[in-house]
Amino acid sequence: MIASATELPGVLVIEPRVHHDERGWFMESHSDEAFAAAAGSPVRFVQDNHSLSARGVVRGLHYQLPPSEQGKLIRVVHGQSFHAVVDIRRGSPSFGRAITITLDAVAKRQLWVPPGFAHGLMALEELTEVVYKVTAAWSRSAERGIRWDDPAIGIAWPNAARALLSPKDAAAPLLAAADLPLPS
Repeated sequence: MIASATELPGVLVIEPRVHHDERGWFMESHSDEAFAAAAGSPVRFVQDNHSLSARGVVRGLHYQLPPSEQGKLIRVVHGQSFHAVVDIRRGSPSFGRAITITLDAVAKRQLWVPPGFAHGLMALEELTEVVYKVTAAWSRSAERGIRWDDPAIGIAWPNAARALLSPKDAAAPLLAAADLPLPS
């Protein structure tokens, strides 16, 4: 696999090696050893999540507070989705900044979002399926969100006028009012 750094420290784009032949293709979607080398330390995943979304569905921007903060290793297994990652680490030089990337089932790239970042996605195709490994189980009491279209963050969501949100995501606070982790 090839791991590429992004503008946000610790956030990586992972490109697995895909072996093609006349029968189709094969890839190793995850290796603890290779991922630890790319991330700079061992990462323990405790749960896999799988979502199916209609075109235009926005999920996020989500994160969890300590001690249940999550790292996420994300990949699209069907369709295509737009992903946004926001640095929510108070005191970080990149606090409040976002990066975006489009992931799809064809290219098979993955996105590593370490703890300390909020993540959101928008499905760009019908029946887009996203699978992600997480480093902590979901916790209702630790779950938090930031408004997906916060103008202070300035994410350029594709087809934003057609976004479909859950009531919870539509009511999420702006970054300035969000319940964020305390600086470590």
